[in-house]
Amino acid sequence: MPIVAQSTETTDWVSRFADEVIEESERRAPGAKTSGAAAPVVVVASGLSPSGPIHLGNLREVMTPHLVADEIRRRGYQVRHLISWDDYDRYRKVPAGVPGVDETWAEHIGKPLTSVPAPKGSPHPNWAEHFKAAMVESLAELGVEFDGISQTEQYTSGVYREQILHAMKHRRDIDAILAQYRTKKTPAKKQQQKPVDEAELEAAEGSGAAAEDDGSSGSAGYFPYKPYCGNCEKDLTTVTSYDDDSTELTYSCTSCGFSETVRLNEFNRGKLVWKVDWPMRWAYEGVIFEPSGVDHSSPGSSFQVGGQIVGIFGGEQPIGPMYAFVGISGMAKMSSSKGGVPTPADALKIMEPQLLRWLYARRRPNQSFKVAFDQEIQRLYDEWDRLEAKVADGSALPADVAAHSRAVRTASGELPRTPRPLPYRTLASVADITAGHEDQALRILSDLDPANPLASLDEARPRYDKAEAWINTHVPADQRTIVRDEPDTELLKSLDEQGRESLRLLLDGLAGNWSLDGLTHLVYGVPKVQAGFSADATPKELPAEIKTAQRSFFALLYQLLVSRDTGPRLPTLLLAAGQDRVRHLLGA
Repeated sequence: MPIVAQSTETTDWVSRFADEVIEESERRAPGAKTSGAAAPVVVVASGLSPSGPIHLGNLREVMTPHLVADEIRRRGYQVRHLISWDDYDRYRKVPAGVPGVDETWAEHIGKPLTSVPAPKGSPHPNWAEHFKAAMVESLAELGVEFDGISQTEQYTSGVYREQILHAMKHRRDIDAILAQYRTKKTPAKKQQQKPVDEAELEAAEGSGAAAEDDGSSGSAGYFPYKPYCGNCEKDLTTVTSYDDDSTELTYSCTSCGFSETVRLNEFNRGKLVWKVDWPMRWAYEGVIFEPSGVDHSSPGSSFQVGGQIVGIFGGEQPIGPMYAFVGISGMAKMSSSKGGVPTPADALKIMEPQLLRWLYARRRPNQSFKVAFDQEIQRLYDEWDRLEAKVADGSALPADVAAHSRAVRTASGELPRTPRPLPYRTLASVADITAGHEDQALRILSDLDPANPLASLDEARPRYDKAEAWINTHVPADQRTIVRDEPDTELLKSLDEQGRESLRLLLDGLAGNWSLDGLTHLVYGVPKVQAGFSADATPKELPAEIKTAQRSFFALLYQLLVSRDTGPRLPTLLLAAGQDRVRHLLGA
């Protein structure tokens, strides 16, 4: 496939980063194009810590490089998207709200995540694998191609041994860089997208060890390496001596009192501290693009400090845009150190992968946004469906076309989609009213467009299933819709002549307007006709009082049908109830 210099779509934020990454990749491999050699593999990276549920904020850590990598693939380049699973990080706290986990898990604090038992009932061998599995499944549904790297495997197999010995040899150079940024610790902690800085800081504060989040500094000097204890497996250790020639390292554990001397050139039970580990990996993997959260992009942060430390390992700092926090409708910004935060799997239960991809693609990384789990999801789907229509008829703006393209397909092809994407709010209303009765749902949905009825509910899937899941899991019981069995005779008797006439007009028009569009025209038209206007009159032709009359009429219908002032859209509600039941409840 030929390599082109620019995206064939547009210069949205993804294309601009792709341009920069390609240029940087070629700068690092000069002569490849002129010599006829194969273009270098472009390496982009993400890092995820499976310390608990991997939430929708963490997903931005993956989606940002994924979208850039996918654009580069579309241009014909080879790309490797690394996801480093930080499963050799310490287990720092017992997250709240995790099923199958109780206070006894606190005894494992300080151990590697892969040495902590999985929650009770999990089929996975350890804590890290339990939380990785859900994310891997979600990424597959989202069409994200990646090369996963377990940091436990990397460290315990000795892959990084030379890098560790190099860091220890140059520990004074590393210490000098870190000294420029060290400040007195304060008890305040920031919520973070990557929790590892907070984790190591907590390890130092909670253990009483003379450790900083950037390494151990004590009477024996600074050391950027922290062993896990050979007795209790915890990282509450302090390096007390190290010999560069023999690589003999002595450490003691403040948790259990154990101490030992090992040869670091054959010892694989420990890791570089975060502010050294991250730039080491940049150099080792040749990373050209890796974003970081706002907490890692401030002065003195891991990304800034890493930009200086990476040179010690012979590497260069990647292009690293800062990404903003991702929120949830009605919730504050998220932190994976707390339980109960929504994960990509939670989002994919109620929305198609295209919509979730679109939310991350349409906003620049430094723009925050929210993922909707409340009523806002219906508005988002309406917006998405309007965009689909504009893309289809050619009226969408170039940047919107690009975001849509990145949502619905990858370089490997189109994502699976719903054959008949009916409006989400309509599907949710039908699922609500029918309460799981699929034959009833099919009857109602077929009436939406009598000229082209659904042959099977599968035509509306998976969108129908997502809408049904949203109704069943995110709409409070007191907001669910229950159609009355018998008429509200007291309310019907209390109606004045205008109220009775409005019901007569509606009932007279039911049979001739029994479709979604027809009933929409009918229910909005009744108050217009009562006021002496045509049912087809536009809002510009009507006085403001008509809107008030419409609201009153709608409230009356809701009371007569579901005993509430509000509910699902009336045309959908009428279709769901069926003509005979509507006539019965409206006193015909």
